[in-house]
Amino acid sequence: MAVYFYHLQPKSMSNKINMTCPCAINTLHNPPLYHTCCGPFHANALKPATPEQLMRSRYTAFVIKLYDYLIDTHHPEYLRGLTASTLAQSPETHWLTLEIISSSSTDLHGQVEFQAWYKDDSGINAIHERSDFQCIEGDWLYTQGEQFDAIFPKRNQVCLCGSGKKFKQCCL
Repeated sequence: MAVYFYHLQPKSMSNKINMTCPCAINTLHNPPLYHTCCGPFHANALKPATPEQLMRSRYTAFVIKLYDYLIDTHHPEYLRGLTASTLAQSPETHWLTLEIISSSSTDLHGQVEFQAWYKDDSGINAIHERSDFQCIEGDWLYTQGEQFDAIFPKRNQVCLCGSGKKFKQCCL
């Protein structure tokens, strides 16, 4: 199974035109800009064509705090009272990178397994989830996900914080 790492390049969040997209869908050497990647989804100019595109745009929405987008792309039958206001009250998270582990879909259902890496006072950790998606009238919506323990990099792999150092010499 291929594992891809997509790092958030530090840019001003207030200048979204020149901001590297947090989902960093391309390679590390030439990551896309927000306005050509997830920006059109957030502006409702395009619809994600796959569960993976929706997952990436939802991750980016978490990073830049577009909570209405997260609610709008969440299947209403699975919201369980979640609101944009509730999401806005969540503790501040310093997101580092999105790692897509696997992605699959049929015409109406899809799954994306990912790790969304973040850093807090206790160090680096990840939300590791296998998310389920459903396509309704051409719109992909998040339904629910199964959580797993984070799979940390090996000691000699590059650290997820973006330092360029080996994990053992950085955040291990």
